[in-house]
Amino acid sequence: MDISDLRIAMFSGNYNMTLDGANKALNRLAEYLLRHGANLRVYSPTNNDPAFEPTGDLVSVPSFPIPGRSEYRCPVGLSKSNRADLARFKPNIVHIASPDPTGHAALRWAQDNDVPVLSSVHTRFDTYFQYYGLGFIEPVIVRMMRRFYNRCDALVAPSRSMIAELLEKDMHDDIGLWSRGVDRHKFDPSRRDMEWRREQGIEDDDVVITFLGRLVMEKGLDVFAESIVQLRKRQVPHRVLVIGDGPARQWFEQALPGGIFVGLQTDENLWRALACGDVFFNPSITETFGNVTLEAMASGLPVVAASATGASSLVHDGENGRLIPPGNAAAYAEALAPYCTDDELRRQHGCEGERRSREYSWDSINSVMAETYKRLVDARAELIAKEAAEAASS
Repeated sequence: MDISDLRIAMFSGNYNMTLDGANKALNRLAEYLLRHGANLRVYSPTNNDPAFEPTGDLVSVPSFPIPGRSEYRCPVGLSKSNRADLARFKPNIVHIASPDPTGHAALRWAQDNDVPVLSSVHTRFDTYFQYYGLGFIEPVIVRMMRRFYNRCDALVAPSRSMIAELLEKDMHDDIGLWSRGVDRHKFDPSRRDMEWRREQGIEDDDVVITFLGRLVMEKGLDVFAESIVQLRKRQVPHRVLVIGDGPARQWFEQALPGGIFVGLQTDENLWRALACGDVFFNPSITETFGNVTLEAMASGLPVVAASATGASSLVHDGENGRLIPPGNAAAYAEALAPYCTDDELRRQHGCEGERRSREYSWDSINSVMAETYKRLVDARAELIAKEAAEAASS
């Protein structure tokens, strides 16, 4: 079959309400599919103040704001009008990006209508609860995710390390790689702007350790802050630049006195701010890939990151950065220190990361998804034809 024969119903828990890696990846995929003639409808919660315009036709599903995190809405299933819309659209493949209540409803709808299901894994939901003192729930969440994913026809994950973890936890036996790309016209060392640095109070010879992402505790903000405390105790000269915003900003500012907080940056402002850093520090363990890590590499920054899913597929320890056991603030400080004092080491590892980032082209990555859709649709058609033939001969 051709890509133009695809009719894809995509279900997202947050397609464009906030600007994060999962949303950017799904919208990039939608653009690729539509550009190549596929039919696509996206079903997701919506709000009155989305972070960006959605790519493709967006259908709102029932949801309510998450208490204390109003930037997110929790989807609660499919409405009668949603089901009618699906019946009119007649998808031949369902793509579920989040195992939430709407994802469960979409899975049941697909099974009832004999439509294959692909689920993409974007976030390590099971790790979130430890950041809010609810780590004891993790085994229950893992069991729920295992049941959900094994009812799908196949999974895709953004890194080899995440695929290995999913296989180890028996989430599925058909798991493909849907990596992530980076736009090299946007994220590039040439975006570095010394005048902008000076406007932020950064001296030309200051070494800037950069954080980029949503300011929420599950991004490892506590570990980041403690690592900087350890670095300061060693009297290693540096500055801290935080790019992003979120509900934990006040906490982070108090934990990082003297840090430079520039808030949410988008488009040219983001590309410039990231390239104005010198070292990228990402202690988070919740990412399945780590788009921000790849963007930092493309911007010419060496990366110090947690040795966990995502970063471990991008950072080659001792070549374009360092991989450190999660949660070890002293080890992070020890890894950061040489980058703050050795200009040549910083330059070499930054150049190597920039070189490696060139391997990640969005079109080649998204073409893999189109091929996966086609494989599942063809397999389901063959199965239906086989069952029909067996019924006719019996």
